[in-house]
Amino acid sequence: MARSMKLACVVVVMCMVVIAPMAEGAISCGAVTGDLAPCLTYLTGGPGPSPQCCGGVKRLLAAATTVPDKQAACNCLKSAAASISKLNTNNAAALPGKCGVSIPYKISTSTNCNTIKF
Repeated sequence: MARSMKLACVVVVMCMVVIAPMAEGAISCGAVTGDLAPCLTYLTGGPGPSPQCCGGVKRLLAAATTVPDKQAACNCLKSAAASISKLNTNNAAALPGKCGVSIPYKISTSTNCNTIKF
C-alpha cells in the first residue's frame, strides 16, 4: 500500500512538472497571429511596416512578460513564419527594430525558442 502511494505521488509530481509550463503561457497563437496580421505585407517583401503592424508588435511585446510567455510567443512566431510561403527572412528579422522595440530572439523559422531565458 505504501509503495503504491509513493508511486502515485511520483506520477502526480511528474505530471505537474510536464503540464505546469504549458499552463503558464498565457499567450495564444491566435493572439500572436492576430497582432501581427497587419505585418503580412511587410513580411512578404512589401513596404512598411505599417503603424498597425508596429502596434501589433508592441502589443505582443507587452503581453509576453514571463519566460513561458516569451517562449510561447516565439514558438507561435516560428510556426507562423513557416506558414508564410513568400516570407522575406530579412524583413522578418528586422521587424522588431523597424518598430522600435527589441525582443530576445530573432523572428525566424530556425529560432530555438527553448533557449529564451529572459
